Amino acid sequence: MNERTLWYIADPMCSWCWGFSPVIEAIRHEYGERLAIRLVVGGLRSGTTEPLAPEKRAEILHHWHSVQQMTGQSFKFEGALPQGFIYDTEPACRAVVSASLIDSSYTFPLLVAVQYAFYAEQADVTQVEVLIQLAVSVGFPAAQFSQVFASDAAKQVTQQHFRQAIQWRVRGFPTVIGEDAVGFHLLTNGYCTIETLRQHIDTWVLNTRSLGAE
Repeated sequence: MNERTLWYIADPMCSWCWGFSPVIEAIRHEYGERLAIRLVVGGLRSGTTEPLAPEKRAEILHHWHSVQQMTGQSFKFEGALPQGFIYDTEPACRAVVSASLIDSSYTFPLLVAVQYAFYAEQADVTQVEVLIQLAVSVGFPAAQFSQVFASDAAKQVTQQHFRQAIQWRVRGFPTVIGEDAVGFHLLTNGYCTIETLRQHIDTWVLNTRSLGAE
């Protein structure tokens, strides 16, 4: 039987990915024994060096309100994205990659921890110290995680993730792509409900079987 892989392309600091978190977590639990489910961090605003402009802050917060209304996910709006905040998503992406390099079973738990800390608790997940604390909270020794996070390997693999998203022509997050013996299949680009994604996955798997890829 040829292995099928479900690729989840997301960014820890993407609000729609936070809204999608319960969906992808449910999919992981429902399909984890049948599909290899892997994460690619997309680099939503990686390498940003300028503080967030007021008009951009207002635009982002508007998106956050839309996500909350659509998904019911927790957000803490008052005082969010304070003046001078630099919305660089590379450190958060690299933290998740670091988790995968140490023990891939912690990849998704750390992703969720970073998302919750940023959106529901207003933690500054662009800061290394905050990311280390979150890594410890999911089970990593602080020294080990800190060493891997600072390594050239983690930085290089993170950039490879960004390039992979570009190569796949992913235009927005979250995106879910199915890979099988036939090729790649776009299952969703943007937020969708668990019912919709489940239907897309089941259709993809059924079509793969009908083509004799097993």
